[in-house]
Amino acid sequence: MSGRHIHFVGIGGIGMSGIARLFLRRGVKVSGSDIKESGIISELRQCGAEVFLGHSADNLRGADVIVYTSAVNEENPEITEARKRGLPLLKRAEALAELMTGRSVIAVTGSHGKTTTTSLASCLLMEAGLSPVVSVGGILRNINTNACDGDGKFFVAEADESDGSFLYYKPRYSIVTNIDREHLDYYKDFAHVLESYGRFISQTDKDGCVFGCADDANVAGLLRGYGGKKIFFGMGRENDIYPENVRLDGLSSTFECRYRGRDAGSFRLPLGGMHNVGNALSVIALGFELGIDRDVICRALNGYQGSKRRLEIKFQDSEHILIDDYAHHPTEIKATLSAVRQLKRQRVVAVFQPHRYTRTSLLSGEFCGCFGDADYLVLTDIYSAGERPIEGVSGEELCRMVASANPGKRVVFVPKEEIAARITALLLPGDCVITLGAGDISRICDELSERFQGVCQGK
Repeated sequence: MSGRHIHFVGIGGIGMSGIARLFLRRGVKVSGSDIKESGIISELRQCGAEVFLGHSADNLRGADVIVYTSAVNEENPEITEARKRGLPLLKRAEALAELMTGRSVIAVTGSHGKTTTTSLASCLLMEAGLSPVVSVGGILRNINTNACDGDGKFFVAEADESDGSFLYYKPRYSIVTNIDREHLDYYKDFAHVLESYGRFISQTDKDGCVFGCADDANVAGLLRGYGGKKIFFGMGRENDIYPENVRLDGLSSTFECRYRGRDAGSFRLPLGGMHNVGNALSVIALGFELGIDRDVICRALNGYQGSKRRLEIKFQDSEHILIDDYAHHPTEIKATLSAVRQLKRQRVVAVFQPHRYTRTSLLSGEFCGCFGDADYLVLTDIYSAGERPIEGVSGEELCRMVASANPGKRVVFVPKEEIAARITALLLPGDCVITLGAGDISRICDELSERFQGVCQGK
């Protein structure tokens, strides 16, 4: 697309902004629009993008190609105008696939753990001096951005399955972390989910390799029917790669590793939770498959600085710790709270913002069973993500259901604007507070961080 003008509808999104950055670094003229100002938009402007606040047909002036996400409404005036003018309309994944041309693609997908696993794989290739192109669905702290345009042959990408768009990719190497009942607002049913993952796996280059988590029965089932090279990772000894002597110490872990029947040595990961040990196993296996030296793999894992909103510590002193996390699906919430429990604090105070009416409705039963490691749970209003409300589905109703299913656990509903004051008032020495959700709950965490710092300064 060199020499063309690309306009991004919803440019401030974490995935869209990364793609826009890559096009900017390749000399393409980039413009875009979004509904509100943000740090990401400010950075894009500094990189040379023209960004409009608000959506309008006038924003398309001079544009040759329009890139949009599935989160954009079909009635969006820019989409309507693009169709009227006959301008090419590309989904976000189609634009990313364009950037992948000529590269050896490493794609990471799965219902959970994509961002962390993609970030770890990116750090591995950077540590190995392979200068990859990187596109991650989060801010990778090692490079303080969500995309970088290396000059090596590899392209490491987070492959978003939420709208089926990961099927635009034809990777050489694929990592599949797990397959869960997720995004059923897009998929017809779970059979459709499995079919799509099966197609993604089949599109992996037969001269490459698929790395699949055999602990997940759905992944294992699909991979057994795959005719290309495959490597199973997981906790069980039947896997090609598995850990031994796992030691969880707060939000870090150490473990030894067996790879294809031989001792692969010990590794340290500055991430908590058994789920992250599993994510790391896939990256270790990738490293061995690429011929990367074990010491380099060790350095990459040990030097990983994390991604924003993935068990991100926002405040810590001798009495309190405040963490922010993107977890919004019951499986993710359960894994995240289990990791936080390893901090061995007096109480875990969890604040959860449900994400989308459809997800809340479809998974209400699972939500009732995922907060076991929280001692005190605050629920707030649903973040709509552009969806229309569903009658009978609300934060208050979910709170009632969770409280009923967990007698003896303190479960309360608090409007979003009152959360910071309520949490500050109930805080006790030894508390760990964690905010959970894929919406704007992180802003509440930022407000809490400011309040906690004020309390400390006032002592």
